[in-house]
Parts: sequence; structure tokens; C-alpha cells
Amino acid sequence: MTAATSGAVPGPPEVWLSPAARRQVAGAFRSREPLLVHRRLPGYAATPLARCPGLAAELGVREVWAKDESWRLGLPSFKMLGASYAAYRALIERLGHDVAWDSVGDLRAALAPLRPFTLAAATDGNHGRAVARMARLLGLESAIYVPEGTVTARIRAIESEGARVTVVHGDYDAAVRRSAQDAGENCLVISDTSWPGYTRTPTWVIEGYSTIFAEVTDQLTAAGAAEPDVVAIPVGVGALGAAAVRHFKPETAARSPFLLGVEPTSASCVMGSLRAGQLITVPGPHPSIMAGLNCGTPSQVAWPFVSAGFDAMIAIGDECARRAMRALAAAGIVAGETGAAALGGLLAVTGDTAGAPVRKALRLGPETSVLLLCTEGATDPQAWEQIVGRPAPAHA
Repeated sequence: MTAATSGAVPGPPEVWLSPAARRQVAGAFRSREPLLVHRRLPGYAATPLARCPGLAAELGVREVWAKDESWRLGLPSFKMLGASYAAYRALIERLGHDVAWDSVGDLRAALAPLRPFTLAAATDGNHGRAVARMARLLGLESAIYVPEGTVTARIRAIESEGARVTVVHGDYDAAVRRSAQDAGENCLVISDTSWPGYTRTPTWVIEGYSTIFAEVTDQLTAAGAAEPDVVAIPVGVGALGAAAVRHFKPETAARSPFLLGVEPTSASCVMGSLRAGQLITVPGPHPSIMAGLNCGTPSQVAWPFVSAGFDAMIAIGDECARRAMRALAAAGIVAGETGAAALGGLLAVTGDTAGAPVRKALRLGPETSVLLLCTEGATDPQAWEQIVGRPAPAHA
């Protein structure tokens, strides 16, 4: 099967509503420190925040804002934000002292005492490429582990950063376990998920994603718009979701938006954990075309934020993602299968009877403002063309 046709058989979405999501979440706060790091990386620019009146009309709401992460720091996804900040913090810690730097060249020179040195990671595609890109920028090696079934285009993209890519027999969790074995004196594992004894780096990944939301706040302010009533977020291990909670539900918040998480039905590990009231693993295989969300176990460091701060979760089939890709393309946004998941979840909420409880809780209507996180571009250009019906734009 191709990436455009593989995945779970279409069916009604699964939904979960929080009995007690909190307006304020302990430990949640807004930070601009990662943004100060990102601004020193080559190619930094705030990604677009697009107003999408056609999508607003389709969803029956006042306005839809789409944060377009199809091109971030020279890569087709938001993942460079977490990977770069976590790698920076982990390398400075390994170096043993702070350094003054204005450019990545300064930082590269300061890290000379560590070489030869490797950054390792497990990935479904985007995170691993981001880690490999950061390693290349800093003059380091990279070793990236991917689960079997990873699309060839994504493997080739990681290799194009100079990484050594190994396909692991098993799912994403198996790739995570293999990457952890590389940790040592001359290798740091830069993972966006956590396990017992490994929490600092994944926490820095979460912090790195705060740049997205800092930019959103600035962009809405510049447009004279209030913060959204509803935020739809694609959820894998929960790192991006935790970053959203930290931003939108800080301990000082008097008001906060409704947070909706979206997962594939075949890898709904966060929803399963929320229902169970504790972390669980959804066994593989995880065949969804939403490859970046094919995760079987939530991150331990993300869990306290996700479990306290999300108001609802919806698990969708692949056809919802395809429909969302086409709708975003019509709005001028190139979103891959994972990147379109947030809109796919909202389309399922508004268009399927199973979504009625979430629809009611969201109070979707003519006065509602919605923010969508579109987290990746066309990372598999052939699949994007098959689904959307035209070739993907050049750098998407």
C-alpha cells in the first residue's frame, strides 16, 4: 500500500471529554527564553498565522487562524524548534559551562572540545531530521533510528542532513528503545519523549515549542485579535500538547481557551491514558498516514500537563486527514498528513454525530474563534500529490 492509501479503515471518530480540565495548570507558565535562542539560528523567521475565512465558514465559526509550520528554520515542520533548543541545552550542560554566542558559528566553535560527538534520536521522520540538521549545523555526527514502514522519502530527507539512519524492526517505541542505547560519553540522545531516568532533554523539547505560541500571541496582538476560544492540536507523545497547556493555561491565567487534541484512531495513546487515568501503551502496529502521530506511549514529562489541561481528545481515521489536507490546500496552506490532523479533528467534530458531545462542549458557533496548528508541510510529496491532486510546491 502507498502512504496515500494505507492506514486504518474509515470509521466514526472516538471522543473523550475531560470531567475536570483546569483553567490553570500547576507548573504551567509562558516563557520567551527559547525564542531568544531560535532567533540566533540561521533562517529564523516567525511562521505565518493565516486567517482562513473559507475554513471558518465550513466549520460554522467566526474565524479560523492557522499557524502554518510547513516551513520552519529551513525544514518542513515545527520539530526544529524543540530539537534545536533541547540539543543546545543538553550540549551546554555536557560542555560544563555557559558560552557567549551570537551566531551558530560561534556556538559551533565553542563546542569544539566535545568532538568527535554524536546526537542520536528516534523518529517517525520530522524530529529525527531536525536533530540531524542541528548536528550538521554544529559540526557533529548524527544517528537516527526509524520504525519499519517509515516512508522512503522521509528516510532520504534525514540522510540528506548527513545522518546515519537505521530502520528498527518494530514501531516507534522500539526505535526509542534502540536510540537510548547510544547514550554515552560521546553521544547525547535528543528525544522528544521520556522514560524513567531520562526527563531533562524531553522537557527542553517541550520548552522549545513555546516559540510557536509566543509568535501566535504577538501575531494576534498585531492583528488586533483576541486569543482564540478553541485551539486544536495534533498529539503524538504529547510534547507539543504540553507546550500548548504551558502557554494557554498558565497559573496566572484568568481565562483560557478550550484545548482539543487530535490523534489517529490506531495510535490514540493519550486518549487511552486519559481514560485509564494513567499512562498506558497502545501496542503497534500503528499504520496511520499521520506518521508523526504514530506513537504508542505518551511522554512521562508531558503527561502532567496534558492530563490536567486538555478539555477533549478526538481520534480520527486517515480519511479525515486527507479531507483536511485538501481543505487546507484550498486555503493556500500546504499541510502533510500529520500537519492537517488538527483540522481533521475539527471537521470530524462538526461533521459526525459521534462528535456531538465535543461540539457542544466547544460551543462552536458564529462567535467562536479557532486556532489550528498545522505542524508540517508535504514531507512525503508523492503522497501529498496523490491526496490533493496536484504537485506540492517546491520547498514545501
